[in-house]
Amino acid sequence: MQPTPFKLERYFAQHEFTARHLLCSSDPESMSVGELLEFEPDALDGLRDTWLGYTEYPGAPALRRELASLYDSVSADQIIVHTGAQEAIYSFMRSMLAPGDHVIVQMPGYQSHYSVAEASGVRVSAWMARETHGWALDIDALETLVTPATRALVICAPHNPTGYLPSREAFEQIVDFARRHQLWLFSDEVYRGLEHDPADRLPAACDVYERAVSLGALSKTHGLAGLRLGWVATHSAEVLERMSTFKDYLTISNSAPSEYLATLAVRHSGALLARNLEIVRANLRLLDDFFLRHAQRVEWQRPRAGTIGFVRLKQGAATRFCSELLERTGVLLLPSTLIDHGDAHVRLGFGRRNLPEALAILDAYLDATVTSTAS
Repeated sequence: MQPTPFKLERYFAQHEFTARHLLCSSDPESMSVGELLEFEPDALDGLRDTWLGYTEYPGAPALRRELASLYDSVSADQIIVHTGAQEAIYSFMRSMLAPGDHVIVQMPGYQSHYSVAEASGVRVSAWMARETHGWALDIDALETLVTPATRALVICAPHNPTGYLPSREAFEQIVDFARRHQLWLFSDEVYRGLEHDPADRLPAACDVYERAVSLGALSKTHGLAGLRLGWVATHSAEVLERMSTFKDYLTISNSAPSEYLATLAVRHSGALLARNLEIVRANLRLLDDFFLRHAQRVEWQRPRAGTIGFVRLKQGAATRFCSELLERTGVLLLPSTLIDHGDAHVRLGFGRRNLPEALAILDAYLDATVTSTAS
C-alpha cells in the first residue's frame, strides 16, 4: 500500500522551520517541559523516576484514567493511546476498512481521512461543506451518498480547516444517519474543548453512539504537539481488538516520558484550555478588524471553534499568493490546493501569540499590493 504524498505535510517539511512567520499553524501556543511541570510541585521528581522501559500497549493506566475523565461513558479500558492522532487515523483506516468498502468523508478535510482509505482500495465519497452556508453540512445529502458497500462516515468536529461546528440538532442527525445504516462513525475531535463559546460544545461521538470512534490528541486543544500523543475512545469491543492488534505493527507502545507528561497535562486540561482560548479570542478580535479592512480582497466565515479558519481570496490564485507572500515577507500561509479544495482559499491559524506581528506584515503587504495595482 502506497498512499499519495501528504501534500500539507510535505509543504510544512519544506517551510515550517525556515519561514520567519507562521500564519497557518493548526496548533495553538505550546510551552516548555519546565512550564508544564510547574503545574504540580512534585512533577519533576515524577519525571526523573519515570522508568524508560516498554510501556503498556494501550497506554499507561494512569493516562487512560485521566483521558476517560474527558468522556461521560467511556472507561480507561475503552481507550487506546497512540503516537499522535495520525497513527490512530491510519490504524482505524487500515484495520476497520477493506478493499471494496465505501466510506463517506466530510470535505474539505485532513488528507489522511481519505488518502489512506483510497490507497487501501476503499472508495471514498466527499460530503462537501457549503461555504455559502457558513461551511455547514447538508444532512439530507448523506442519503444520496450511502451505498450497500458503505462502512463508515468520517467527520471532523470542530472542523479542520474551516472552524465549523455543527449545531446539536445537526450532530444528532449525523449520529442518527450512522445508526440507521449501521456505519462506523469516525469522529475527529482533536479541537474539542476549543469552542469559542463553551456552550456550543458537542458531546463526544463515542458517548452517544455505540459504533462511534472518537479521536483525540494533545496537539490541538492542549497545545502540546511535541508530546506526540493521540488516542481513540470507543465502546466497540471489535474496534478496540482490531486496532490494538494492528498497533503491534506500528509503534507497539508509546514513549514513557511522553505518557507521564501527557497524564500531567490532561489532569490540568482546564488550565491549558483556558490559556489557549484566551489567546484565540484576543487574536479573533484582531482578525475581525483585519477582514473588515480588507473586505474587497479576502473574506472568511468566522470560525466557531478551534485555531484555524479558511479564507477566500476574491482575486488571484491561492498558490501564487502564498508563494509571493512567503518570498517577499517571510509569512507562511497554506494554499487550499494542499487540501484538495481548489486554488481560491488559504488556511490561516490564529492560536499563537505571535499572530499580531505576522498579521501586521500581511496587512501591510495587502495595502502595498493594492497601491501597486492602482498605480
